[in-house]
Amino acid sequence: MPATLPLFLIMALSSVVVGVYLERKVSAFIQDRMGPMEVGKWGLLQLIADLIKLLQKEDIVPIAADRKLFLFAPLVIFTAIFAGYAVLPLSPDLQGSTATVGLFYLMTIISVDVVGILMAGWGSNNKFALFGAMRSVAQIVSYEIPLGLVVLCVVMTAQTLDLQAISYQQGLYSDETVYLFGLKSLGIDITNIGGFLSWNIIKSPFLMVAYIVFFITTLAECNRAPFDIPEGESELVGGFHTEYSGMRWALLFLSEYAMMLLVSLLGAILFLGSWNTPLPNIGPIRLADWTSGTPGTIWGNLTGAFWLIFKAGIAILIQMWVRWTFPRLRVDQLMFLCWKVLTPVALILFFVCGVWRLLMV
Repeated sequence: MPATLPLFLIMALSSVVVGVYLERKVSAFIQDRMGPMEVGKWGLLQLIADLIKLLQKEDIVPIAADRKLFLFAPLVIFTAIFAGYAVLPLSPDLQGSTATVGLFYLMTIISVDVVGILMAGWGSNNKFALFGAMRSVAQIVSYEIPLGLVVLCVVMTAQTLDLQAISYQQGLYSDETVYLFGLKSLGIDITNIGGFLSWNIIKSPFLMVAYIVFFITTLAECNRAPFDIPEGESELVGGFHTEYSGMRWALLFLSEYAMMLLVSLLGAILFLGSWNTPLPNIGPIRLADWTSGTPGTIWGNLTGAFWLIFKAGIAILIQMWVRWTFPRLRVDQLMFLCWKVLTPVALILFFVCGVWRLLMV
């Protein structure tokens, strides 16, 4: 639907407004502080004050920088991330593009932000920015391997690359009969029960482990702590965006939070039932029926969007908690985790999920 893309743009912008405020308050709570309290009640208007400050800042281009690369890089990063929203289903009827290879497109397009990051680092003509960009590119490219493998686990289970089709398979409105743990041999039909019992992490229990791997790798993809080595202020001042100021810096900041929202939505769609309700029907207590509307109706779209955003919001809160709880990893620890822990685990999950899919037939 044409109206879906503007909705996602509003969501991306809102994620910054809500996300920045929440992150400040969550970090303050963890560190036994109050957080922003001066501008507006409970500090609610602090972001407005920050935005006014950014609008007044001069957009500085270093004299030795490659001007074209420097100015174009933030647009490449933001465009690559926002383009990924085009194929995400927000509800049973709200989806920007109905491409049947939406998941393949999404995994491909968000990889383009690596080009923008390298452009920003190289174009700045600053050694700290270049080091930060090289670290970021090495980290993102490395962690895309276990990320891609666990995504393939879902594709094998669902037998499709269509994100909307994957969503329908995890709820009351599935075109196919849904069995407990996905095993037809058990003979336990849960199609009309719905709820979390229909989610992919229950259909194939190994996908629960796959989601944990997915969550860790997406932290690295977002350059979020403890994987924020590219922005290690104690070593590199500020990473690939060291030389940026004003609204171009704000665009990079917006891209980070848009990426957090994007991967959280994707994780909810692939593993956690997408826009389907988590509440099952229990005998006469029809929780799933009461908390999800029929596709094609206004109530169906409202409840679907609510559940998807709710699940993504929980994932974002966990990302914030991880950032302010765990210390930053060293470079060798980061690469050890990727190549010697997550990648072998993802490979094992890939083969195990393939065998489980054969048992589901």
